[in-house]
Amino acid sequence: MSAEERLRELDVVLPEPPASAGLYAPLVQTGALLFVSGQVPMRDGQILRHGRCGESITIEEGAALARQCALQALALVRQHLGSLDGVARAVRLGGYVASAPMFTEHPKVINGASQLLLDVFGEAGRHARIAIGVAELPFGVPVEVEFVFEVRA
Repeated sequence: MSAEERLRELDVVLPEPPASAGLYAPLVQTGALLFVSGQVPMRDGQILRHGRCGESITIEEGAALARQCALQALALVRQHLGSLDGVARAVRLGGYVASAPMFTEHPKVINGASQLLLDVFGEAGRHARIAIGVAELPFGVPVEVEFVFEVRA
């Protein structure tokens, strides 16, 4: 089953691709690799939540926000390639979690993004990953996620 078919089967609707919030490209392709800049959880141009995981944001809320970041990344990829079926595989995911002191469940938060890639791309969605905690993130968001995909030749 193709990625686009999986999206329909999962009843997943991708959001409008987000615009760049600074002096960078939201997505860059070099050769067969597609780099998606860090996504923060937004809807209709508005930040969804502010705060830190382990403080005002639960693990489950953080995972849902990480999933939203992945949806935004997929929207950018579809816009660039014309279809998610142009993705050969997810290569790497970098997840950053704004964390309260002593919070250590960063992988569980970033699983929200990882699970979406597995749901959409199947085994080709399995990727290398880093999930780290930081004191603060841009705009006071609890999570930011960046992506690398391999595209079909």
